[in-house]
Amino acid sequence: MAKLHEKLPLPDRRDEMVDACTRLLDEEVKKKKGVTGLAVKGGYRLLRAFKPGAAREAIDALFDDFIEALEPFHQEHEQGGANSFGDHLKTKAPRVAAALVEVTDRRAEGSKHKNLVKAYKKMRPSALRNVEEAIPALAVLMDRYLQG
Repeated sequence: MAKLHEKLPLPDRRDEMVDACTRLLDEEVKKKKGVTGLAVKGGYRLLRAFKPGAAREAIDALFDDFIEALEPFHQEHEQGGANSFGDHLKTKAPRVAAALVEVTDRRAEGSKHKNLVKAYKKMRPSALRNVEEAIPALAVLMDRYLQG
């Protein structure tokens, strides 16, 4: 059974996929509302102010780990999951979110950027919910790249 990274157009379209993930993050941040939304938007602005291009750079640095975190879900799908891999991700959104947040947690633990880690820790309590809310958009993105 082929692994997810083997089915994706990698490495040929990796930069394109990283750009698409960065746009997905930008759009998800824009959607946030209320007090929590203000905090998310403020944290994201802080990240971008700290280092322009930091979001894309972070996604690029974590991309392989994110794909690896999605591998168990890909294997489940291959064994008879939903119609598409994206549909499968949607049905497993809480678990998918937890797997993706684990990737960023590990990175934060090893980071030397104390201000970014401090900002991450402030945002961490809402991370699972925020990532879970982004799973439908991630599902569409994954299906797009798996299909062609």
